[in-house]
Amino acid sequence: MSLFKARDWWASVLGEGEEFDQGCLCVGDVDNSGSGYDKIVVGSFMGMLRIFSPHPAKPEEQMEADAQLLEVQFPDPIIQVEMGKFVSCSELLHLAVLHPRKLSVYAVSGTAGNVEHGDQYQLRLVYEHNLQRTACNMTYGPFGGVTGHHFICIQSMDGMLMFFEQETYAFGRFLPGFLLPGPLSYCIRTDSFITVSSTRQVECYRYETLAVATDADTRQDSDQQSKSSGKRLTADWTLVLGEEALDVCVPHTSSAMSSIFVLGERNLFCLKDNGQIRFMKKLEFNPSCFLPYGSVSEGSTNILMCNHNNMLLVYQDVTLKWVAQLSCVPVAVRVANFPELKGLVVTLSSDGHLQCSYMGTDPSFFTAPKVDAREVNYDEVDTEMKMLQKVIRGATKTQDILPRAETEEELTLTAIVSSNLDEVSCAVIPEMNGMPVPSVTVKVKIKSRSAVQSPKMTVCVQPPLAVTQDQFVLDSMGSGCELVVRFSAFLNGHYPPADLCGDIAVSYSSATGIPRVSQCKFNLPLRLVCYPSSAIKNAKYKITVDTNKPPVNLNEVFPDFSEKSENNESSALGFQLITGSKVIVLASKTSQRYRIQSESFEDIWLVAKELVQRFDQHFASLGVKDFRNSFTGPIPLPEYFETVDHHFELRVNVQKYQDLLSERAVQFRAIQRRLLTRFKDKTPGPLQNLDTLMEGTYRQVIALADAAEDNRERLIQAFTRLQSATHLLILLLSLWQGLGSEQTAILEATLLPLLQDTPQLGWEESVDAAISHLLKTCLSRSPKDQAISLSTGPLTIPKDTSRLKKHITLLCDRLGKGGRLSLTSEANVPTTVMMPAGCESIPEPIVEQEEEPRLQQDSAKYIKKKQPSKRIKSKSGKTCGSPSTSESLTTALI
Repeated sequence: MSLFKARDWWASVLGEGEEFDQGCLCVGDVDNSGSGYDKIVVGSFMGMLRIFSPHPAKPEEQMEADAQLLEVQFPDPIIQVEMGKFVSCSELLHLAVLHPRKLSVYAVSGTAGNVEHGDQYQLRLVYEHNLQRTACNMTYGPFGGVTGHHFICIQSMDGMLMFFEQETYAFGRFLPGFLLPGPLSYCIRTDSFITVSSTRQVECYRYETLAVATDADTRQDSDQQSKSSGKRLTADWTLVLGEEALDVCVPHTSSAMSSIFVLGERNLFCLKDNGQIRFMKKLEFNPSCFLPYGSVSEGSTNILMCNHNNMLLVYQDVTLKWVAQLSCVPVAVRVANFPELKGLVVTLSSDGHLQCSYMGTDPSFFTAPKVDAREVNYDEVDTEMKMLQKVIRGATKTQDILPRAETEEELTLTAIVSSNLDEVSCAVIPEMNGMPVPSVTVKVKIKSRSAVQSPKMTVCVQPPLAVTQDQFVLDSMGSGCELVVRFSAFLNGHYPPADLCGDIAVSYSSATGIPRVSQCKFNLPLRLVCYPSSAIKNAKYKITVDTNKPPVNLNEVFPDFSEKSENNESSALGFQLITGSKVIVLASKTSQRYRIQSESFEDIWLVAKELVQRFDQHFASLGVKDFRNSFTGPIPLPEYFETVDHHFELRVNVQKYQDLLSERAVQFRAIQRRLLTRFKDKTPGPLQNLDTLMEGTYRQVIALADAAEDNRERLIQAFTRLQSATHLLILLLSLWQGLGSEQTAILEATLLPLLQDTPQLGWEESVDAAISHLLKTCLSRSPKDQAISLSTGPLTIPKDTSRLKKHITLLCDRLGKGGRLSLTSEANVPTTVMMPAGCESIPEPIVEQEEEPRLQQDSAKYIKKKQPSKRIKSKSGKTCGSPSTSESLTTALI
């Protein structure tokens, strides 16, 4: 039981599908019983009028039905209900019901019953007024200072105030500058009406001013009103709120504290009778309704306020005194007195939840029973403590970011890639470089262990690969159901992909409505992107993979490529990439080595990966357990750096083209403005070749835009080739040092942190930051050199790639010295390892600043060759060898 939760005293749900608003609730002694207790009157937009006399039910009984005194169905919606002295010949309370086109006043009377069913209540119509305009809301009071009677003022949707002196229609007035109706209230102290206009300002009109103003039988303009009889209607005072008002209330509890309360969307305003602000309270929530009422403290007012967070707040002026949790969002709140309890809070929600509650808590008479005292077995407690500590230590050692699922998934996915290519290709581009583009079918089996709702399957492959359909909307599945989905994958770009893996994800909702996701991966065949080809002996780029087993027949390892190969020799095999160069695999007849060579460095990756995987599968099928692939070097860093420089150059060109386009666009707009000025001039003058200049500038803008688009496409291809080259570098490093799966995953996350380049974040700065982190933590020279705190500055595109090349070279050197990749903060002391033949480590300097010049001199000791950089710095510090100014690019385009 929470102290800050409103306690239910009585509650009821009114009807089904009915709607209510803030004017649909009022409380009072509507039947004039004289008991001093209130009744609740509720009207709905469906035309249903209900009267309740709540009283609490006994704990062992249900809510009694006799709490509802009356229920009447009207043909028109009920906008507002009010109680007052609305009949001229009586001082009793009557009920006024406002419909869109009618105002009705009723008398509620009760007759004592002679049987056990209780009293009978009747609703009798006293009089009604048919309205010529659609009503919005109404207010009542002793207008003009009358005593013993109440008059009614109705505001129409078009801004007319209609005044009714009980059974007689008095007059009507249009509000000046009206657009939309707002809340309306009557102040008895100043005999004036308070409203909030659509201009977001509070306006006050005196009843005397309204009575003598221009008649409003027909709506007239302000100019016509000033010419007709009567005075022009003006506000007594106005106050700008700056926000929409939800409600206006004028409490009449204390004459000493005269205030006008206005509830805005974000603030609560308390005004004096002359329009000056007494205080203002900024709200930290969205209010729904409020009610000012009398306070026991002199000179202050209490305020009940409800918000859309189901909270009931009690303020004393601007001080929050209490908060209680409600079960719904009220649209109207009142305070009423009922038998056995006074001052209950009556709330009504928009969907008909009527509740009478009070704040505080009920006294609890529960006493906890005494438990039997027993002795503690310290040996059992000690054993349990040791077991729990062991579980805690095991949990803290794991480095998994996401917890592993202990139960089986509700949906299992199985992707099966067809072993044969499609007979009829589904490729969008049927032919590339004179070769047909094939496609392969992927079959996905979806099996549910329990009922799942609204499953949606998404297929993702890396460009330039594509699928026939990447989004599938599936039907809901029951328990034990199985579904098969098929799609085809193919090559859809003029460059080779960096990865033949694909991902499948199915999002669904469980039977309880919990969203879940199931995933699986699939590998596309190498035959999808290349054809068998004849082998050539010489190529520009070469790498050698060593094994610890005798050489095998390549036709047995690649049966799908040996069948159609023109060369039937078992020691050579050719792969012609559809959108790339030719890759050759040569097997040594005397040693256990295999050479992979090609005219393109990054094209070696797919064949090298396939060769290593098929070797593992081949020897595993033969039962060989100690088979191992290795790489003896040298690491081809110069060839890899060529790919890095090409990608970086295209990134720099993106910024250059953007700057040039901005300059030419500014020039083009300036010429347009001058031409427009010449054309608007009344005295014709010569154009001074401005039209020719504008045409030339326009051609430059178009040429620059075409060049920027072409550079963007080349950048996408260059990034894919960079991914292939990086994958190849990671493979060679893992084979060189025998890295495990965890260390290889860390290396992949370091060198391939992005799936694609973005203008805000590129590959170079991301990789440089990741390698710097490893060099300062797990790959540091000694535990003393590990950085305690790492800098986390913003990542921006570097000026050149020299720093990145230095760090990559240093990373390879640290791995060659036995460095271990790890994400933990433990010190990683390099261990002594046997270097492969032909490789030699780099002697690292002691001073950090001396690393760069010495690395450039000594890196040739363990890499194959060192090529001069394409960008050479002169003594003056300017970069030569490539056009770096915007003028050279512009000249080439024009």
